[in-house]
Order: sequence, then structure tokens, then C-alpha cells
Amino acid sequence: MNDAMKQALSTLVGELDRLETEARIEALNEVRRALHQVSPFRGEPVDLVLWVPCERVKANDYNPNSVAPPEMELLRVSIQNDGYTQPIVGFGAGRWIEVVDGFHRNRVGREDAGIQARIHGHLPVVQINEGRGQVGDRMAATVRHNRARGKHSVTHMSAIVVELVRRGWTDGQIAEDLGMERDEVLRLKQVTGLAELFRDGEFSEAWEVVEVLTEEEVRR
Repeated sequence: MNDAMKQALSTLVGELDRLETEARIEALNEVRRALHQVSPFRGEPVDLVLWVPCERVKANDYNPNSVAPPEMELLRVSIQNDGYTQPIVGFGAGRWIEVVDGFHRNRVGREDAGIQARIHGHLPVVQINEGRGQVGDRMAATVRHNRARGKHSVTHMSAIVVELVRRGWTDGQIAEDLGMERDEVLRLKQVTGLAELFRDGEFSEAWEVVEVLTEEEVRR
């Protein structure tokens, strides 16, 4: 960094330091956006972490991950003692940001008064890449995040498979985007018991057609 850039940076930091908290948070977000535009890592969501007011971050209604009370309390203690070490992953549509991953980190920031005060009523958020904003894409991203950690609910996973099938996704598409084998997709479809899910005729290669004989045929 040359001397002129160092001087400009020092001036900017001084100006930011004089702002009230809310104005400083928004100004810092703008600085991060500007830096992101010239970053060699701008294709990676984690390159741009913004602090967003809690009220603008809303939970999705399809999260297949569940956390038991002891683990939820451990997460709270972790954030309380270690701070936010992972941002919430979201998708922005206008003013609102819908959580894709970080449902429980979102809850802690909202529900713990001490933590909420410490982070000035804001949450650290990154947004998934543009072009992945359709509901099915967001659902698939949530599943991938959960499965990568080894945590997901079979019942909720089945509900997601149902929704993707109804949106026209084939078993192959679902398997590829959710990181599953086709047989696993089939089993999740079976959990729902809905015949409409099998209309594409994709069945497990392990299945065989077994001929059922009548009693008379057996005696022969």
C-alpha cells in the first residue's frame, strides 16, 4: 500500500470514528460493498459480510435441521463467549433477507438480550450467489449446509423433496443438488406416502418385479 492510500485510509477511519453507531454500521457496510467490488474473491459470498438489523432477517419455513435444547444452549454460550465466528447465510429480496443457513444463530442473536445488545441489534450476514434465488434453489442450499454438518430431520427433508417434485424437479435433479443417491430420494418420497410423487416413473434399480401366483397356479 503506497503512502497516498495509507493517508486516504487514515482519513476515512477518522471520519468513520466520528459517526454515531447506527450511521457508522451503515457506512462500514458501504465500505465493505465497495471493497468487495474490487476484490479478487468477489465470487465468494464470505468475502462480503454485512451487519444487518435483526428485524430485516427472517427465518425460512422449511429448515430441516433441529437442535435439541442442550445443543441450543451450547450454541448460545459459544456465541456469548466466543462471539459470532460464522455469519448467517441468507438470500436478499428487497428489504428482507431470508435465512438459508444459520437458523439457530439467527435465533440466538434475536432472543438473548445480552448478545443482542452487544451486537447492536444486528446480525452478520452473507448472501448466496446470484442466480440461486429461486425457492427450490434456496431449499437445496439449506439442505446442503445441513447435510455437510450431518444434521437434518428426515421428516422435514421429505417435505422439501415433496416441494421440489411439485416444482417440477426430477429425481435426478434432486439427488444432484441435495447431494443424495437416487435411492435416498426415493425413500424420502416413500415417507410421504403420496402417489403423485412417483408420477415420473423413476424407481430404484434394485427393485425387481415379482410375479404373484394364485393358489391354483401354485398347486400345478
